[in-house]
Amino acid sequence: MPTISAAKAKANLHKLMGQTAQSHEPIVITSEGMNAVLLAEEDWRAIQETVYLLSIPGMRQTIRKSLATPIGKCAKNLRW
Repeated sequence: MPTISAAKAKANLHKLMGQTAQSHEPIVITSEGMNAVLLAEEDWRAIQETVYLLSIPGMRQTIRKSLATPIGKCAKNLRW
């Protein structure tokens, strides 16, 4: 992760926001021992969704089981 001082981040905030949104690479912003991370909103939402899904009891095991299922054994048509 790239690191930048708070002063440089302030001077280049618009550019850094665009860069982060496009590259999906977070940027660490430092200032006298206090760090923060700038990341794209899309990435933040994905992190929040992952945390939510993993908070549901049994969801982690269901995902692992599903990932281990061969594609040929998956349903071709959903019956919803």
